[in-house]
Amino acid sequence: HYMSRWFIMLKEYRIKKNITQEELAELLNITPRQVQRIESGESRPSLRTLKLLIEILEISDEDVVKIIKEIA
Repeated sequence: HYMSRWFIMLKEYRIKKNITQEELAELLNITPRQVQRIESGESRPSLRTLKLLIEILEISDEDVVKIIKEIA
């Protein structure tokens, strides 16, 4: 299964913000399992979820560019 820098980056941002997977799931209106699958690289976020992740986790513009390149 596909492991990308994006998924590692997402988890690092979440941990830095001191947000649990459960809390993030609630903020994104998805299940904690979906958050786990995104962070492990099993699935990719929808555009809606990606936009929210960028806002909630305050992902830098530089990292947003990296994420978009990897997900595209």
